[in-house]
Amino acid sequence: MKASELKRGLVLQVDGRNIFVKDVQVQTAASRSGNTLYKTRGYDVVSRQKFERGYKGDEVINTVDFERRAVQFLYRDNDGCTFMDKESYEQHTLSLVSMEEDLPYLTDGLEGIFALVADSTVLGVELPATVVLEIVECAPAMKAASASARSKPATLTTGLVVQVPEYLTPGELIKINTLTGEFMSRA
Repeated sequence: MKASELKRGLVLQVDGRNIFVKDVQVQTAASRSGNTLYKTRGYDVVSRQKFERGYKGDEVINTVDFERRAVQFLYRDNDGCTFMDKESYEQHTLSLVSMEEDLPYLTDGLEGIFALVADSTVLGVELPATVVLEIVECAPAMKAASASARSKPATLTTGLVVQVPEYLTPGELIKINTLTGEFMSRA
């Protein structure tokens, strides 16, 4: 596969290690002759060490075949996050380090989570594109309308802080994009 096809959730084979891709950033060159650069961030599946590397758009990359299995989030403790396979009822625990970026979106009963499994080992999880979270704390809503859309920080049930429109109040449910971590709409 070419680097231009990279996306979040893939597993790459790099220097004999399996790397789970958590994020891909695209940097386009300012000049016409420059290549587009794809910066990947992720972690080594075995050692759980963080991994960062840039690829040119036409560079060929080896990927690992894996299976997507529906899982349910059970609980979080000091060991990590535990998920249950919905078909086999097996439980899998992923370390807090590997789940660091996904923790603000995990809530009890969250549907649409998939585990990425290769050789009966869970490499990582894939969250749904959006999650619904409740606003716990934010500044009071402004009564006067403004000509420009203004925003304010809001703390959600999981501890995540996002910028929301001024008219939202504590107790409201909102949709959050899990890729960007940004407010999308009321739920």
